[in-house]
Amino acid sequence: MTTNVEKSLLVNVPVSRAYNQWTQFEDFPQFMGGVKSVTQLSDDRLEWVAEIAGVRRQWQAKILEQVPDRKVAWAATEGATNAGAVTFEDVGGGQTRVNLSLEYEPEGLIEKVGDKLNIVENQAEADLERFKAFIESERYATGAWRGSVNEGAGAGTPTADDAAASRGDKGKAGVSSKVVAGAAAGAAAVAGVAAAAAAKKGSDDDETFETERMDVGTPLAAVPEPATAVPTDVDTPPGTGATTDAYRNAADVPVEERSPRDGSIGEPERG
Repeated sequence: MTTNVEKSLLVNVPVSRAYNQWTQFEDFPQFMGGVKSVTQLSDDRLEWVAEIAGVRRQWQAKILEQVPDRKVAWAATEGATNAGAVTFEDVGGGQTRVNLSLEYEPEGLIEKVGDKLNIVENQAEADLERFKAFIESERYATGAWRGSVNEGAGAGTPTADDAAASRGDKGKAGVSSKVVAGAAAGAAAVAGVAAAAAAKKGSDDDETFETERMDVGTPLAAVPEPATAVPTDVDTPPGTGATTDAYRNAADVPVEERSPRDGSIGEPERG
């Protein structure tokens, strides 16, 4: 099933200026909202990348006929199936009527739904309005190609049948990176939930138990071990004077003055 779009617009510039600007295909992204890029491969070959309603498409087109100040007609040779023509009519008074005729075949669910909502038709109309604003705001075209392609060939207005070579070529069709990112994020979330559920089930199957720990509270600060006390009847070294304490710390007693714990006499000094 094909869809046909017909749009016409009056621009307040001479026909030569309107046509010259239209020949600058690589400038189309400046005023065509759905067009991401156009690459001119040769005088009669173009490569397009467009994104409309979240669907990103790429295709190559062949210019079937191009006549200065009058017409540009094309048909896709691969990728998205589409064909059409833009004609320019000098209506006098420095004004030009631009007529667009486009026929295309939507592919996939998203494009078919968009087709029902007239998204492509609305996009084409908005793009022509932006072209009008763009060319009327400039005092001259950004460039011009005055050559011709198959002039007099009588190509008329190409239809989707003229783009038959591109039919069934879905290799370059696809959704935009944002849609892909959203789908990938959703898939990752589902996978994450499934993995968590599997891990929990595996943990339950292992029947691993953890022993309960006793709460002993907050440890007290370390308290120094009390020193061993000795009776005061041990001779006091000269010059220290008498003490009033019943005991004194054994740590204060010189090592040589301490008696063995078993009460024996220490080993005499070696001469």
